[in-house]
Amino acid sequence: MALAPAPTPQSVLANPADNERITKLQAFDRLLTIMDELREGCPWDIKQTWESLRHLTIEETYELADAIITNDADEVKKEAGDLMLHLVFYARIASEQGLWDIASMLHSVCDKLVHRHPHIYGTTQVADAHEVKRNWEALKKKEGRNSVLEGVPTALPALVKAMRIQEKARGAGFDWERPEQVWEKVQEELTELAQAKENETQDRIADEFGDVLFSLVNYARFIGVNPEEALERTNRKFIKRFTHLEKRATEQNLALTDMTLAQMDVYWEEAKQL
Repeated sequence: MALAPAPTPQSVLANPADNERITKLQAFDRLLTIMDELREGCPWDIKQTWESLRHLTIEETYELADAIITNDADEVKKEAGDLMLHLVFYARIASEQGLWDIASMLHSVCDKLVHRHPHIYGTTQVADAHEVKRNWEALKKKEGRNSVLEGVPTALPALVKAMRIQEKARGAGFDWERPEQVWEKVQEELTELAQAKENETQDRIADEFGDVLFSLVNYARFIGVNPEEALERTNRKFIKRFTHLEKRATEQNLALTDMTLAQMDVYWEEAKQL
């Protein structure tokens, strides 16, 4: 497939029927203009650096993740917008330092997408999404990476990192064939954890517990469950039920520390029905 040149604002605007594209370009141009104005006129924005923005960007990313978990479309739009602002901010700072600008950043990712999708922009044939991912990892290795796992950020939360490691290993062809095999591995790791608990040091127990978690993440992947999202759903469910328990205890002038487990279980079961 021949690769068409990237559309320019002028070429898009020349097509009066493409009002949606025009609106998108205008909105992005407005954001760039506001970023320029803030960077040049707002004392807070003027002071910011990549380093000062980093922790704020991480916070915004988690807020977007929260909105996705709760399936709140309006919040997803809001938080995605906040994250977009941060990306534009990084580009503006880079431009000031003569490193790169928003255009070169966007062209860079576009070039990467074209290169890593030869089944769209070339003659490569693929059977399914799994083959697409395998080709993606193979192309990344040709670009100079020594391992497919180099693309996994070291600072990722451990549960997310385990999922990404396994996905990348699968992309390279290293994986189980059936969910039943993975579940057997979970059972095996649980047995080894139980044995370690009886006979081994605390470090050994921690190692075996980590193996159990890693194998559970693997099984989650095979049954189509994102373990991070699943655990967060359970966290939220627990918080909701425990908060109800606290509320009901307060209504009865009871302190949780003075209640029996049987008493608390009554309110816990009540919370499960809400």
